[in-house]
Amino acid sequence: MTNGALRDRTPSVVVTDLRRAYGTKVVLEQLNLRIERGEFVVLLGESGCGKTTLLRALAGLDAIDGGRIEAPKRPAVVFQEHRLLPWDSLWRNVSLGMQGSDLRERAAAALTEVGLGDRLDDWPRNLSGGQAQRVALARALVQEPQLLLLDEPFAALDALTRIRMHTLVKELVARHQPGVLLVTHDVDEAIVLADRILVMRDGVIAFEHREIGQAPAAETRARLLAELGVVLDRRAA
Repeated sequence: MTNGALRDRTPSVVVTDLRRAYGTKVVLEQLNLRIERGEFVVLLGESGCGKTTLLRALAGLDAIDGGRIEAPKRPAVVFQEHRLLPWDSLWRNVSLGMQGSDLRERAAAALTEVGLGDRLDDWPRNLSGGQAQRVALARALVQEPQLLLLDEPFAALDALTRIRMHTLVKELVARHQPGVLLVTHDVDEAIVLADRILVMRDGVIAFEHREIGQAPAAETRARLLAELGVVLDRRAA
């Protein structure tokens, strides 16, 4: 978890009264959000509640119908699929869209950070799922973004690889200090990674949990599940 005492209090993104509708279906309605530099925010919610719509709006990939987003022009995004170009080497994938004479060196430094510094000239087809997501993270962070958007990037990974990725992401965020918004359905993942957990419902932020680690994880998990409409059978505990 990011050390709040060391965090830059400058916001990475500020969202005010955001509205997004598809025809007559309103997906986001007067949504407000602020994420500071170095803050790791996790967004939970049932399928269809608007999580991905919000993330795409912050990334500039989707239009909005009202309100305001104050965010960097080019936030970094990591999706569930790694989206690497199969015809390019790993270092060229990482440096995609960058300019300068030192692209290979910068890509090499980013790949070294994610433990793949010896694979610069390798190809995406030779990577495991976890390795491919490491490259996607390197590509996202190589330009030192102020805002990092993560759309369920660990959902397709096996349990052990996911744990390793959690550790890596926390280290990278602490080092680079972007503001982070992670969209996930995994409550346990949220508890492990977040400085702040938000629950989205009916197009707005309906619940916010800040005191991560101050209560037993099981208690926090039960509270979040209840906010998501899942009631645990306490007789089984």
